[in-house]
Amino acid sequence: MKQRLFILSQYLLPHHLLSRLIGCVAECRIGWLKNPLITWFAKQYQVNMSEAQNEDLRSFEHFNAFFTRALKAGARPLDETPGAILSPADGAISQLGAIEHGRIFQAKGHSFSAVELLGGDAERAAPFMGGQFATVYLSPKDYHRVHMPLGGTLKEMVYVPGRLFSVNQTTAENVPELFARNERVVCLFDTERGPMAVVLVGAMIVASIETVWAGLVTPPKRELKSTRYDAEARAPIELAKGAEMGRFKLGSTAIVLFGPNQVQWADQLCAGSAVRMGQLLGNARG
Repeated sequence: MKQRLFILSQYLLPHHLLSRLIGCVAECRIGWLKNPLITWFAKQYQVNMSEAQNEDLRSFEHFNAFFTRALKAGARPLDETPGAILSPADGAISQLGAIEHGRIFQAKGHSFSAVELLGGDAERAAPFMGGQFATVYLSPKDYHRVHMPLGGTLKEMVYVPGRLFSVNQTTAENVPELFARNERVVCLFDTERGPMAVVLVGAMIVASIETVWAGLVTPPKRELKSTRYDAEARAPIELAKGAEMGRFKLGSTAIVLFGPNQVQWADQLCAGSAVRMGQLLGNARG
């Protein structure tokens, strides 16, 4: 019954209003509000501040600065295996595997459309049909910057409006097409392994998503918006393997897509496996 009530609440709550209100609190600079909030959060979720570049909880200008904190140099060494595909973030594997018949496995009998995930454009999704996907869930305690699994040149960024359901295991098992329904930012790159997509999926109380090239992704209207980064339009944006590409102000999920016969996920990884940014997620094939 408790689970059913939680799922029902996901449909009834005003997702965007609630998330924006919490976003305002997360940007508050008033000491008597931000300091107890940050201290409580760090204790409640057992955040490891010893690896943070700044360990002083009271020194962050607001909660979001704490939440998107940088780590000390060397805290996340990059796997140096030739052809390594890196985990883009700290968190846990939600699912990983093959994109079959244009569908991506979600959980417990649920899947979602790769076309819809990438904004509803079949041509945009075509290179990934029959390819591979990996979904990484970032929990509240995790490091919340997202990094490049493989070096690449940015080709397109697509803001896709949507709901803001929570993205925990319960909603993954009970909300159909969850990741293709939530608000998200699709980032498409050319890499040495062909096209790569990194999709930053929003969730309940995720106040915003940022990328290193565009900053805060907040279109004036909640409608689909595509921005091309072709060489003819502007200077190319190239990001090295392991470089930061974006961040969540309050956490969510990152989904990585590759085309067919390009990568093979590491055998030891499965749903529920803990991962850290920079560790081996898979290997280039061939």
